[in-house]
Amino acid sequence: MEAKSPAYGVPPEPPLKRQKVLSATTSASNTPFDSSTPALSPAPVADLGEQMDLSERSKYIKGKKIGAGQYADVFEATLVSDRTQLFAIKKIKIAAESADVGISYDSLREIRFLQELSHPNIIRLHAVFSTKDQNLNLVLEHLPQGDLLKLVQDVQGTRYTPADIKAWMLMMMRGVWFCHQNFVLHRDIKPNNLLIAANGEIKLADFGLARSFADPYAEMTSQVVTSWYRPPELFFRARYYGGAVDIWSCGCVFAELINRAVFLMGIPPDNELNMVRQICEKVGTPTEDNWPGVTKLRSYVTPEEVIPERSRGSWLDQFKTIGEEGVDLLIAMMQLDPNKRLTAEGVLKHRYFTSAPRPSPLAELPKKGGGVESMGEELKRRGGEIPGEDSKVGGRGDRVARKIDFGNM
Repeated sequence: MEAKSPAYGVPPEPPLKRQKVLSATTSASNTPFDSSTPALSPAPVADLGEQMDLSERSKYIKGKKIGAGQYADVFEATLVSDRTQLFAIKKIKIAAESADVGISYDSLREIRFLQELSHPNIIRLHAVFSTKDQNLNLVLEHLPQGDLLKLVQDVQGTRYTPADIKAWMLMMMRGVWFCHQNFVLHRDIKPNNLLIAANGEIKLADFGLARSFADPYAEMTSQVVTSWYRPPELFFRARYYGGAVDIWSCGCVFAELINRAVFLMGIPPDNELNMVRQICEKVGTPTEDNWPGVTKLRSYVTPEEVIPERSRGSWLDQFKTIGEEGVDLLIAMMQLDPNKRLTAEGVLKHRYFTSAPRPSPLAELPKKGGGVESMGEELKRRGGEIPGEDSKVGGRGDRVARKIDFGNM
């Protein structure tokens, strides 16, 4: 399938062959890579890996810090050979990682998938190198317009249209389609993981919870996806799942773009049972009638009152600004039964994208999603790390799955 963008006419790229993660061998050189030190030619070293590492990091000049955290610092950077080319360098602090493993599996997983996935709607990883203090540096695409969350929340300062929403959805879904074509699940799609490039393009970021799903018989953890964007099968501890988990999250983002409010917002205490209740009230109660086999999932629990699946008229009343085709697409993405949800390819083929209004051109899209500091805040986190995870209330549902205490229900 060639999922051509109706707006931009750029076909998705074919699946890529897997690449090996670039070695992050510690360099023997004491040369700092910053703007105060002239770039040096790679000095002869005994180890080929060290020589390649030094050669790579000598290409960049580090600029101002735009994000700082316990796990990583983020800097703007330019090429030594061309100061007009901007990058973001995420310096992962090895000392902040577990002493037993050196660098976390989440970080290695993020690097691996970013190296494998090259697409206009996925943040690009240009290079990986280490510095003299053994910290690992990821040279990433510079995305100065922040993230989609900040733009959605700026109700007073930013206005956007149904055509803008259609353009953002198209770009997000093209990135997700490419991931699924390469047998990669993102497993943490949400507005603050959708970064905005200088030209207005949406870029899917943070692959710390991603994983391959090429083997249909491999069991997978259900403790993924930020709770407000997590599908019901993960709350019920499904052992096997596929791209449908990302489609549910994309549907939640779609609803949030339309109403500029979280669709499935947890209420204190923001635990799994309350999130399941939210799904039942706003979408419908999962039952054997609408989802054959759901009661056999190991953690199937719903409120005693069975709420029928939401009617099409009810969806239209709440989301009428995107028209009937948009509502049809939203319903198809928010099906309780994952087997009934559209695939990423099915979403891109939906008539919503070819109906009026046409998706906005890039030049006409709002672009101020928090600025470069917002990009720094996003990139400074560990891959898959959940912001506000330690706060009990008010963290945008940003918690990796918590176990329900069935004994105290």
